[in-house]
Amino acid sequence: MKKPKSPSNDIWISRTLALLLPFLLLSLVGWTVDRQDLKGGAGQSDCDPMTACFLDLIMTLMPIKNANDHPVGPNQQVPWSQGPEDPPVDPPPNIVVILADDMGFNDISLYNGETTSTIPTPEIDSLAAQGVVFTNGYAANATCAPSRAALVTGRYPTRFGFEFTPIFKIGYTLFDLMDRGCSTDPYPLILDMELANQLPELEELGMPPSEITLAETLKGAGYHTVHIGKWHLGGTGESRPEQQGFDESLYLSGTLYLPEDSPDVVNAKLLDFSPIDWMMWASSWYGAQYNGGPEFEPGGYLTDYYTDEAVKVIEANRNRPFFLYLSHWGIHNPLQAKREDYDALSHIGDHRLRVYAAMIRALDRSVGRVMAALAANGLVDNTLVIFTSDNGGAPYVGLPDINHPYRGWKTTFFEGGIHVPYFMSWPGTIGAGTTYDKPVTHFDIFATAAAAAGAALPGDRTIDGVNLVPYVTGTATGEPHQILFWRSGHYQVVLSKDAGTGHWWKMSVADTPDKVWLYNLSTDPTEQTNLAASMPAKIAELQALLDAHNAEQAEPIWPYVLEDYVTIDKTDEELLLPEDEYIYWPN
Repeated sequence: MKKPKSPSNDIWISRTLALLLPFLLLSLVGWTVDRQDLKGGAGQSDCDPMTACFLDLIMTLMPIKNANDHPVGPNQQVPWSQGPEDPPVDPPPNIVVILADDMGFNDISLYNGETTSTIPTPEIDSLAAQGVVFTNGYAANATCAPSRAALVTGRYPTRFGFEFTPIFKIGYTLFDLMDRGCSTDPYPLILDMELANQLPELEELGMPPSEITLAETLKGAGYHTVHIGKWHLGGTGESRPEQQGFDESLYLSGTLYLPEDSPDVVNAKLLDFSPIDWMMWASSWYGAQYNGGPEFEPGGYLTDYYTDEAVKVIEANRNRPFFLYLSHWGIHNPLQAKREDYDALSHIGDHRLRVYAAMIRALDRSVGRVMAALAANGLVDNTLVIFTSDNGGAPYVGLPDINHPYRGWKTTFFEGGIHVPYFMSWPGTIGAGTTYDKPVTHFDIFATAAAAAGAALPGDRTIDGVNLVPYVTGTATGEPHQILFWRSGHYQVVLSKDAGTGHWWKMSVADTPDKVWLYNLSTDPTEQTNLAASMPAKIAELQALLDAHNAEQAEPIWPYVLEDYVTIDKTDEELLLPEDEYIYWPN
């Protein structure tokens, strides 16, 4: 669908009143359409006039609502706590976790020699070369929040009911409107708006405070703990990062990299095909918080700003052990590039790809600056640095090669959604140029960092992660995991090593569509041949493992309210056909 033209500021009131009239009429008459008779989520067609009016209304009013609900002051200096003047004697290693958001496997030049964006990522590649590259590194989930919950707790998020990713509530309204009035796709969106309306706001859907985080564990071992960037595990009360073990938190409150009309930014909007992009632009503002205080404007392009502050944190804590969780918003949409980076990539002709590539360039620069700050303060040799992404690249940015060579996307458990960049550097402990090909996952970060710090793991609960260092250095035999699981509602996956052949088998099951996928990843790592129909015994074996795992998991804290189809081999921009393979993602 095409984005309706936005009204000018001096006529927005009259325009809004005019748009409210059909809304009121619609409310009186009612809109009773059988959901199963509808076509699917937003596709290639323009919206009908009624829907276009509603979308125009929402995009007009939401910035006003955001400004009212989230007053943002001018930029302010973050008063980072300053460590001692003198260095400690024989300190434990510092821990730095750098988390990218929605980075595809092919977005960096490390694995494939060339990238989606046709630019190299020398700083990320250099960090990887200093330590171990996990060629089979897995995100704990295919969407943001559960993946992050696993990373900070060392546990399957389904053990404590954190199964789904909270989204802005306006998103459900936009999805519903666009499904009704903008779609030509062959699959229906399944959305329970009554249940969606009962959900709390995004910030109120948090991880249980009873969970013990990596920050709490390291803080108990004498570390100063700092969070910068995205959290997505609750924004109120005891769910906030500063209540979950972080001494200091520079918190992503708004989700713009720069104000939309800044002369220093280049935007790439996806409004002609992506309901999620509509949600992000409608729900975004430019803001940050320090330790839950008043919101203020960040100091520049968001990726650079977080990096600036990370450098300050490293300098402030050079004489005491610290844990820095640098959780970047990049390269999640809305797609916004720093103009300087955009201008540097004139060889890329496609505007959207150029903006996306410029965002990767900023993220790569961030890694280089963090490593330079560690070096400048004499900390490189005594710092464990971990880099990964919360999940794979997203279908709704409309770039087909971001997860190459893997099929699938964020919001699928195909390899493209969960097989992510993942590596660690710890000079003197992990040899440079190491590769490790056994499956590892995000919740291993907890156990690995705790072991490096000499901190005890919580003894009152199951910790699913393991310390990866002995496996990487060869002091431990076997594999860190014989079995791994993923779950989002009815869509569930088990990855298991066959004791006889040593092959890794991956089975996915779903209710919508009612289907089973089975792949031998040892011989078919890109999931080309579904063997489910020809191997019922293997299906039964893996289903028994999945059933046993599910019996140990908790009920979701809140239910999923929508199921959105995702085609495995096409982006959201491409024309969808009934024969295309797809899954439904419950959230």
